[in-house]
Amino acid sequence: MRELWVPVRAACADALALVLPLSCAGCDEPDVALCERCLLALTPDPRRRVVEADGGDVLVWSGLAFEGVAARVLRAIKEDGRTGLARALVPALQAALVRTGAPDAVLVPMPTSRAAYRRRGFRMPDVVVRRTGRRVRRLLRAVRRTADQRGLDRDLRRRNVAHSLAAHDAAGLRVIVVDDVVTTGASVAEAVRALRAAGADVVGAVTIAATPRRHRTGG
Repeated sequence: MRELWVPVRAACADALALVLPLSCAGCDEPDVALCERCLLALTPDPRRRVVEADGGDVLVWSGLAFEGVAARVLRAIKEDGRTGLARALVPALQAALVRTGAPDAVLVPMPTSRAAYRRRGFRMPDVVVRRTGRRVRRLLRAVRRTADQRGLDRDLRRRNVAHSLAAHDAAGLRVIVVDDVVTTGASVAEAVRALRAAGADVVGAVTIAATPRRHRTGG
């Protein structure tokens, strides 16, 4: 029954956006959803990351760095429900998709928890992919609960998500995993494992943004 309230809640959020004060998601400039300066800051700057996964490494392409304006816009969509901003992130995701060299691969989004879906009323990767004109196929599902990944290092993140996903109807498909942000790559690696276990050919992964790596100094 609670699932029936999700579309209603999303519609109410859109209606409130028309009457509440509007400000730029990137810099808080008033009376504009995204100012020209912040829109320019979302110009794609593709970067790649190699993620270790069962069955072989996988390349993850991201359209932006998860910092500054990009981070604020993504948070505004996920935390404040400002889904109209997703259009500004389309070029970044498209740039990442082009780098995979597999234009016809099936796009498989990372699954969203039921709690997050009830809270937001939408699935973040799906929102942006839909605005590219592409469709997703939800072949992944969670099979156990995991802890919040925030604050965990790379090894703990991998242990936290290990064998938390399963895939279905994936045999023989060429697929690309899609997510909003990659940090250590632990979640992507788990998605790749599950899809490969179900018989899919994972040709890569893409995200809208990637958390910049912090290099240690002094050895």
